[in-house]
Amino acid sequence: MTVLRAEWIECEQTQNVCRALTDAGAQALFVGGCVRDALLGVEVSDIDIATDAVPEDTVKRAMAAGLKAIPTGIEHGTITVLSGGRPYEITTFRKDIETDGRKATVKFSTDIKDDARRRDFTMNALYATPNGDVVDPLGGMDDLKARRIRFIEDPARRIEEDYLRILRFFRFSAWYADPRHGFDPEALAAIAGHLDGLDRLSKERVGREMLKLLSAPDPAPAVATMNQLGILAHVLGGAQDRALAPLIHIERLAAQQPDALRRLAALGGAKPADDLRLSKSDARELILLRKSAESEASAKELGYRLGTQRAIDAILLRNALLEADFDPSTLQSAWDGAQQVFPVKAADLMPEYTGKALGKRLEDLESAWIRSGFALSRDALLDSGF
Repeated sequence: MTVLRAEWIECEQTQNVCRALTDAGAQALFVGGCVRDALLGVEVSDIDIATDAVPEDTVKRAMAAGLKAIPTGIEHGTITVLSGGRPYEITTFRKDIETDGRKATVKFSTDIKDDARRRDFTMNALYATPNGDVVDPLGGMDDLKARRIRFIEDPARRIEEDYLRILRFFRFSAWYADPRHGFDPEALAAIAGHLDGLDRLSKERVGREMLKLLSAPDPAPAVATMNQLGILAHVLGGAQDRALAPLIHIERLAAQQPDALRRLAALGGAKPADDLRLSKSDARELILLRKSAESEASAKELGYRLGTQRAIDAILLRNALLEADFDPSTLQSAWDGAQQVFPVKAADLMPEYTGKALGKRLEDLESAWIRSGFALSRDALLDSGF
C-alpha cells in the first residue's frame, strides 16, 4: 500500500480536524489536489477532506472539538473548518443526480465510489486516510505514476457534467502529463464532439482556466492541440498559437519565469480582455504589453517607460512575434532604461508654458532626451530648440 508522508498530514491542526470526524465514527479522507500533489512531490496549498458525515453533523462535530465551522457551501455539502488558523474544506460524499454542463444537483452518499465517480480525472480521484494510507477506488494511481491525464470512465459523460472540463483537461495535461504519452485519444474524441458546450460557460470561468493553463511550465503543446481542435477559436476569437512555443523557448534562454499575461499577449485575439473577462488592470496591462512589443522602441526606452520586468516581457514577446534571435544584452538595456529619470520638471518651463502647451513641451523634450540615448542634461534640454 502506498503511504503519504507529509508535514501537512501529520501536523496537529490537521489531525484535530480528522479526529473531530473519526472520533464520532465518521470517515475523514484527504482527497483531490492535496493527495495528487503530495504524491507527485508538489507543494500542497489547499487541503480538502471527504467524509460520509452529512454537513450538519460535520458542523456539530467540529464545534464540539472546539473548531470553527463555516457553512461556505452547505447546500453542496461543503463546510470550511478552521484549525490553527488554516482552512480545511470538508465535503460530504456526493453523487450527481442532474447536471446541465455548468453545475450539478447532488445527492449525499455514504459510498466513496459514488464520490470518486463524479470527479473529473483519475488522478484526482485518489484519497488518503489520516494516517496517510492511499485509497484508490477507481485505479487512478497507475495513471498518476505514468503521468497520464484520463477522464474517469466515460469521457463524454464527464464533459457533459461540466464543459469546463474540456479546458481543465488541457490545463492538467500542461501541468502534470508526461509529454511522451501525447493526449488520450478517447478524451480528444469526446472533446471534439462537445465543443459547443464551451459557449455555455461564463467568460469568468473560462478566463480563470486559461490563465492557469498559460502559467504552466510549457503549455505550448496543449494550446497547439486546442487550436487544431477549434477550442481556441471558441474561447479566444482570432487567437493563434504560432508565437507561443517560440516565446517559451526565449523565456528559458532569458531565465524568465512563466507569465500568463505575457503568453496571452503572444496568442493575440480580437478581444481577449472581453473573451476572458479579464480584470481591468490585467486588460490594461495586456494592451500595453502587446502595443509595446509591436512598437519600434529600443530596449532601453521600454525599460524607462515600463519598468524592468514589463520591458523584458515586451522584449521577449517582440522576439517571439518576429521570430527573431534573442539578444541577452537587451535585458541589461531594459534595466539601464528603468534607472533613468527625466531631468526636466514642469516647474522648469513655467510660466512660459502652461496648460496643454506645457504638457506638449514636456513631451517634446522627453522625446528628444530619449532619442539622445538619455544623454542630454537638463540644461542642454532647456537651452535647446527642440
